[in-house]
Amino acid sequence: MARAEAAPAVAVTRLDLSDFRCYRQARIDLDPRPVALAGPNGAGKTNLLEAVSFLAPGRGLRRARLTEVDRIGGGAWAMAATVETPAGPVAIGTGRDPDGEGRERRLVRIDGTAQRGQAALAGVAGVVWLTPQMDRLFLESAGGRRRFVDRLVYGFDPEHAARVAAYEHALRERGRLLRERTGDRGWFTALEEQIAGHGVAIAAARRDLAAAIDRAAAEGVGPFPRPALAMDGTVEAWLDEMPALAAEERLREALAAGRRVDADSGSAAVGPHRSDLAVRHGGKDMPAAQCSTGEQKALLLAIVLADVRLQAAARGHPPILLLDEVAAHLDPDRRTHLYDEILALGVQAWLTGTDAELFQPLAGAAQHFRVADAIVTPR
Repeated sequence: MARAEAAPAVAVTRLDLSDFRCYRQARIDLDPRPVALAGPNGAGKTNLLEAVSFLAPGRGLRRARLTEVDRIGGGAWAMAATVETPAGPVAIGTGRDPDGEGRERRLVRIDGTAQRGQAALAGVAGVVWLTPQMDRLFLESAGGRRRFVDRLVYGFDPEHAARVAAYEHALRERGRLLRERTGDRGWFTALEEQIAGHGVAIAAARRDLAAAIDRAAAEGVGPFPRPALAMDGTVEAWLDEMPALAAEERLREALAAGRRVDADSGSAAVGPHRSDLAVRHGGKDMPAAQCSTGEQKALLLAIVLADVRLQAAARGHPPILLLDEVAAHLDPDRRTHLYDEILALGVQAWLTGTDAELFQPLAGAAQHFRVADAIVTPR
């Protein structure tokens, strides 16, 4: 297999863990090439990918509570990494606040400076992942698909996370006031203005990203099936028909008119929290949920690869890519195409598998490690 012509512009070159899952202490020195981690189940491979996923805002690839990441019998977890970027190396430190006084709080430092929140991480490096837990994405709740789209949007718009948080907070506060039958008209009007403003911005960002990935996937993904994507929701439909300001006004009107019904149901009947990601197998014109398990996995991987290509074009460099137990579920043709795509994009992809032979086609184009009993050794 040919080597990539250029090193990736963003890569983890050192990773230090303390009381992180099964790791009491660990340090891994790396170069910008892809990272292949082989070892038995339960050895700690996915924990390393989870640590890298905390270079992005949010709860990591497992969506775990911060205390769940603490090593059993250990203290508050911490992770430090050196990330090579086009502007030079950046030192990132993050972990659970040991003085949280009962509140879960994640601390973040960038080049030694404490950050007010996690959003600043998105300006350093994008991180995209695919895990076995995501295999049922097309079969489970719409909420999981919305979170999947939001995670992809973060790679292009770091402020999207703050808008989603503000939208959900305002929605919960409105619901609480409706249930308690408290609050005057002015309170509801103010909350509904926030919900409408953030809601239309969220819907527009999701809609635009789904359309962009749909176009990118249509350009060809080798042996992977072509996914056709679109956001399906009331607000998205409004945005097809009218400017964003008009959609905001319509959403405000719908929220005001629906207060009585929403008080009984406990949630707003309209808004982007009701939207869904619709995915079809382009070649078969079939909903993804009706495709075979193998086809669903291939569609999901095609979406992630299209997103990586989009981020590389938009940001000037690709994100870090985390693929947990993906290679083992691909036939040889698709596995070869995946590796070729990783090298062509110049992305630092972290791949896990129980069999080191899965990564043999990468040979010297990647750095190979064995993971056993929470000990990481170069191969």
